Amino acid sequence: MKVLIDTNVALDILLNRADYTNAALVFSFTKQNIIESYISASAITDIFYIAHKDIGRKPAKASLKNLLQVFKPATVTANHIYEALDLEWEDFEDSVQYVVGENFPVDYIITKNINDYASGSIPAVTPEQFIKLISKDA
Repeated sequence: MKVLIDTNVALDILLNRADYTNAALVFSFTKQNIIESYISASAITDIFYIAHKDIGRKPAKASLKNLLQVFKPATVTANHIYEALDLEWEDFEDSVQYVVGENFPVDYIITKNINDYASGSIPAVTPEQFIKLISKDA
């Protein structure tokens, strides 16, 4: 099973935010090769930018390197950008991530903002919902 990790979930892991436990379980499932997890390459710069403001440049870089040893970057092409522009979604970043996930393809987008992906065909689930899905499949 392939999943795309949204920026907010990656930041939960990187910054040990309140929902860290559930996001960390998704990370753990990936480390154990239960699932394949990807992060849109375009989101990586956003993740670094936000993390470095919170924890500093060097720790953010080191944390991002660790994260990317487990979650693989998913390439963003020029076609993905054009397709995302045609979606006319409210949040362009979500549009790009969705199109990357659709073309990859992934089975789920793991996000804290499932409504942002409501008009897409890829199921968007929270980390908590995904953990329940994985538990049922096990």
